Amino acid sequence: MTAPQQQKLKVKGPVVITGNRLTDGAVVYRTAQRGWSTALRDAVVTTTADEAARLLKDANASDIEAVGAYVAPVLLDGGDIRPGNLRERIRVAGPTFALPGSEAA
Repeated sequence: MTAPQQQKLKVKGPVVITGNRLTDGAVVYRTAQRGWSTALRDAVVTTTADEAARLLKDANASDIEAVGAYVAPVLLDGGDIRPGNLRERIRVAGPTFALPGSEAA
């Protein structure tokens, strides 16, 4: 079996690199400045497998700031970047149900 990082990357539209911030688990996105941001609008967007692979390799080079980086689909709507699938919508917006202890007073 081939490890996920050794499989050929398939890109079928715009994608970003996302992961989780090591200090608190927040969802973060790779920026053009090779940093991380919690804002999807700051993410560098690519549409080619080669560029996505390069960005992913760079993101995974150091697990000091973020971990679990992977390629995520996005939708481009004018100047806005939106999550491209259900998983990413949930990661951006949070759980789809109220967590225990989070009920409004």
